[in-house]
Amino acid sequence: MTILRGRTVVPGFVEGEALVSHETISGWGGIDPATGTIIERRHELHGVCFTGKILVFPGAKGSSGWSAFFQSTRLLGTAPLGMIFTVTTTKAALGAVVTRVPALTDLDHDPVDVIRTGDRLRLDADHGLVEIVRATPG
Repeated sequence: MTILRGRTVVPGFVEGEALVSHETISGWGGIDPATGTIIERRHELHGVCFTGKILVFPGAKGSSGWSAFFQSTRLLGTAPLGMIFTVTTTKAALGAVVTRVPALTDLDHDPVDVIRTGDRLRLDADHGLVEIVRATPG
């Protein structure tokens, strides 16, 4: 088990499966809020749904509409369970706030390098901690 420490963006506690993107994510034109799916054609996770998963990604890219698209996922019930991002920008921070899911940033190790898709995470944004339980290979 590995523990990372970071800065709280949105407090709260969730436990769930990690979905890791090594690429930044575009909100407007990059996700489909109705399905919680990444639709950006050249994105490594094109066609993958983030609903109910803890989204681990470097940060947001694109227009200021990023947060509105992620807020729509909350309103439509397709939001990620939590967010962990590497680079803090106003887009990513506001997106996490309006999505209203526990979120951390500025971790002591790059979460995109340490966490793997399928790992089980305990995201304790109240205390700035992420506990990683490795997925069993298979």
